Amino acid sequence: MGVPIKRPENDLWENIYLMELGRGLGVTMKYFFRNVIHRKDTATIRYPEVRYEVPPRTRGMHRLLHREDGSPRCVACFCCSTACPADCIHIEAAEYPESDPRSGIEKYPAAFVIDEMRCVFCGHCVEACPCDAIRMDTGLHVPPALARSELVYDKDLLMEQKGRDGSQATGNPRP
Repeated sequence: MGVPIKRPENDLWENIYLMELGRGLGVTMKYFFRNVIHRKDTATIRYPEVRYEVPPRTRGMHRLLHREDGSPRCVACFCCSTACPADCIHIEAAEYPESDPRSGIEKYPAAFVIDEMRCVFCGHCVEACPCDAIRMDTGLHVPPALARSELVYDKDLLMEQKGRDGSQATGNPRP
């Protein structure tokens, strides 16, 4: 068993945190009055007229890439859903029909769903994908929605998304 450690005794003045409360309010008031008096130093963007340039490395909404024939590049290996810390990716795998030359070799996602409301935009899914089937290079933020169901994106919607350069990227390597 461990040795008990004596905690220092605090008096009433330290227990009510009055000094710390005063210091916190002082910092808040300092920035408040600085911004009110020196308005020209405040960095603002007049949004509808002036648009903010999104940096090129910004992670945007997800998109699924497709092959030359229009099929998804995803092989339903579940690496992206396994790597996702928010557990927002749901995949249902299916096999190609016997008449397809890819039959027995690889699978495809019968359902590929991303819940953008749960996503933390960490990029682990993009890094985990071995076949570069998913990217976050649209440069777009998730649009506002009135219902949660509007933020659950299925495979078709994810394949319609275009990259920042306007392409749907069928075979080009990562930038």
